[in-house]
Amino acid sequence: MGISETMKALADPVRREILEILKKGPKSAGEIAQVFDLTGATVSYHLSQLKKAGLIYEERQKNYIYYHLDATVFEEILVWIASLGGKNNENETEK
Repeated sequence: MGISETMKALADPVRREILEILKKGPKSAGEIAQVFDLTGATVSYHLSQLKKAGLIYEERQKNYIYYHLDATVFEEILVWIASLGGKNNENETEK
């Protein structure tokens, strides 16, 4: 999982909405699909892209798979963004 994969996953508005749903707690694919006017296959595709980007993880409970938000990736992105801001601030003070 890299930052470019994560940013690509976050670029899609449906995926961002799925993350908002999962922020409230774990949900099954069926529960997530009920929120959207999309087929189950389309929702599964979005979930697989989010999982591939490391933004969510799944947990099996009996016959169901529940998806959870993985906030650690966001922490890594924030650290990366903060490091960029720090360098820009140093350059501005030197001018």
